[in-house]
Amino acid sequence: MNHVDIVFFDAGGTLIHPEPGVGEVYARAGRKFGIDAPPDELAASFRAAFRAKRSEGIPQSRQWWRDVVARSFAPFGAPAPADEEALFSQLYDHFARPEAWRLFPGVPRVLDGLARRGCRAGLISNWDERLDGLLAGLGLAARLYPRVISCRAGAEKPDARIFRLALAEAGVEPARALMVGDDLVADVLGARAAGLRAVLLERGGAPARPGESITTFDELLDLLP
Repeated sequence: MNHVDIVFFDAGGTLIHPEPGVGEVYARAGRKFGIDAPPDELAASFRAAFRAKRSEGIPQSRQWWRDVVARSFAPFGAPAPADEEALFSQLYDHFARPEAWRLFPGVPRVLDGLARRGCRAGLISNWDERLDGLLAGLGLAARLYPRVISCRAGAEKPDARIFRLALAEAGVEPARALMVGDDLVADVLGARAAGLRAVLLERGGAPARPGESITTFDELLDLLP
């Protein structure tokens, strides 16, 4: 791969992940409000609700997440009307706390490796106003610049506008920027449509396509000069 001036990373599923997982957190919260649902079924319902909401192409916000939470619990029974906001607020606030998240293995090593090579690291993420606080609490905020987040950009990946905004803030030409993320459509195809190079992060042992995908975070450094 030819010289890269900056590597943009996706956030959720690429740099960070929730611990415990969404299904377990939702199940615990639901039980407090009279909803007894298995964590694995709640996790599946959440994924479906998240995909449906994301297909609307609306940047994430508190109301965006209120809709996702309501749809996630809908198959298992809604809480009492007086409890709906309390259930949502408990979950929204939980995932605003850095201690609810973990860095994926290899993230610090790769960021250090990029810095040693004189390559900058930035962020392009579909997220809401909570992300800056999470990144600061996890020690990533100072290591990622620019940080372009959909709630501020007014557009979500794969919309080319969010990639163009990131390039403008970084002062880098598209051909000298690389996008790394775990979503083929949003991160890879969206970035390539905007003129950036892109690598898909395929965790879980999926076969890598040389030069186009990696299965572990550390493999990224092997692709760069």
